[in-house]
Amino acid sequence: MVENARSLNIAATIILALGMLYIVGPLVLMLITATQSYEYVLSHGLAYLPGDQFLENFRSVLTETAIPRQLWNSTVVALSVATGKCILSFAAAFVLVFFEVRHRSLLFALILLTIMLPVEVRVITTYGVASNILSPVNTLLDITGLNGLITKVWGAPIHFQLSVLNTYFGLAAPLIAQGTGVFLFRQFFRTLPADLVKAAKMDGAGPLRFMIDILLPLSLTPFASLFVLEFLSGWTQYLWPLVASSKADMQTAVVGLAHLVPDDDSFIPNFPMIMAGAALVAAIPLTVIALLQRYMVRGLILSEK
Repeated sequence: MVENARSLNIAATIILALGMLYIVGPLVLMLITATQSYEYVLSHGLAYLPGDQFLENFRSVLTETAIPRQLWNSTVVALSVATGKCILSFAAAFVLVFFEVRHRSLLFALILLTIMLPVEVRVITTYGVASNILSPVNTLLDITGLNGLITKVWGAPIHFQLSVLNTYFGLAAPLIAQGTGVFLFRQFFRTLPADLVKAAKMDGAGPLRFMIDILLPLSLTPFASLFVLEFLSGWTQYLWPLVASSKADMQTAVVGLAHLVPDDDSFIPNFPMIMAGAALVAAIPLTVIALLQRYMVRGLILSEK
C-alpha cells in the first residue's frame, strides 16, 4: 500500500508539473518575446532566451498606443462590475433567504437563468437597449396612443433619445446583470445558523440593521471571493466593450491590445511591442489574484457547505 501511494504521488506530481508548464509556458514566452527587438523577431523568429529591449518596447506601448488610457478604462469597468455585482447579489440573496417571498424558488430559478444568457448571447438586444435606454418610454407612448394625441396638438410625435454607448455606465451595466453572485451568497447564507435571525430579533434589530451590522461582517470572505472573480470577468471582457465603444479613448485594454495587430496581412505585427502590452495588461489582474487569492478560495469553500 505504501509503494502504491508513493507511485500515485509521483504520478500526481508529474501531472501537476505538466499542467503548470502548460499554463506558465505561454506566459514565459510572452515575456521573452517582449524583451526582443522587432528586427530580431523578423530575422530569427521566436526566441527562447531573454533580450535587452523590454524597456524600449514598454516605452513604445506607453507613448505610441492608447493602452495607458485603456488600462484606466478597464480598471473603472472592472471595479464597477465587481462592486455592482457584489452589492446587488448580496441584497438579492438576502431577500431570497431571509424573507418569506412568494414564489421565491421561481424567482431564484429566473435569476439563475441569466447565467445561461451571458452578454455574448444577448449582445444584439443589449446594444439596442444601450443605444437608447429611453426606448421603453417611446414604446409606451405609442401603445397608449399618447403620441397620436401629441401629434395632433404639436404636429409631430415625441421621441426620447439617450444613448449610453461610449460611457462607463454603458460598458459596465450590462455585465452586472448576471446571477452568479446571487447563487454564491445564497449558498453562504444557508450555512448560517437559523437561530441567528431569532437572536437579532430578540435584540430589537430590524431587517436593515441585521443586514448591515450582523450579516455583512460575516460575509466579508464571500464578498472578497466574488469581487475577485467578477473583477477578472470584467477585465477580460472583449465582445461587449468592442461593440459598446467606438472611440479608442473609451475602449478597454483587452480591445486595445487586439487593435495593436494591423489589419493589413502584408505587414508583420510588432510582436515584441504587442507582448510588452500584453504583459502590462495582465499585470493588474495577476496582482489582484495574488493579493486576494486566500480570500477567494475561502469564500468558494464556504459557499459550498
